[in-house]
Amino acid sequence: MEKKLTQDQSKVEVTGFEAKYYDLLMNIITLGTYPFFIRKAIKSIGLKKGESVLDFGAGTGRNDCLMLKYIGQEGKITGLEIGEEMSEKFRKNCNYPNVNLLNKRIDEPLDFEKEFDTVFISFVLHGFVQEKREIIIKNAYKALKDGGKFAILDYNEFDPDRAFFIARYAIKNIECPLAEDFIKRDWKTKLKEFGFKTFKETFFYKKYVRLLIAYK
Repeated sequence: MEKKLTQDQSKVEVTGFEAKYYDLLMNIITLGTYPFFIRKAIKSIGLKKGESVLDFGAGTGRNDCLMLKYIGQEGKITGLEIGEEMSEKFRKNCNYPNVNLLNKRIDEPLDFEKEFDTVFISFVLHGFVQEKREIIIKNAYKALKDGGKFAILDYNEFDPDRAFFIARYAIKNIECPLAEDFIKRDWKTKLKEFGFKTFKETFFYKKYVRLLIAYK
């Protein structure tokens, strides 16, 4: 019998040394490619001037600062982050009048309703058990305006046993078991169950990473 996955197996809530040096560590483990990758990924979302963005798991603010380039001073960003160390870095890195950081969990029901053009989540969704992932998807759908988009930047779907050795090693030895569960699921079918209608995909790192945009 397959052992049931639990949330305490997750590595999604980063603290301590890893939180303090998170951006640097991401640069190192990707052999310096992360800054180029994340800029390209943010550009691929297709943000426009004046748009409103809700960032699930905003981290150090690195992504939100990149998004400001596209939404401009007319737009707004609301970041949700519960980690104290991450939140402190966010406020230092992305201190702008149109950026707001809130201490709210994304895996519990949120009160946002049809307020945002885009909901963004980056390498966070895989770190939850499926029941909590579904709460997060519900929160995103509810928070979006009609025609809005849910931009999920995370691992693509693939068979880890047949993957290139670096991807296989990362999933099997570095990531938590929840990540392996995540990559084996059909996310477009699941998102349709919650009301999302159409999709756009952009791939990175030999298609092991995907920006999946789901439109409401």
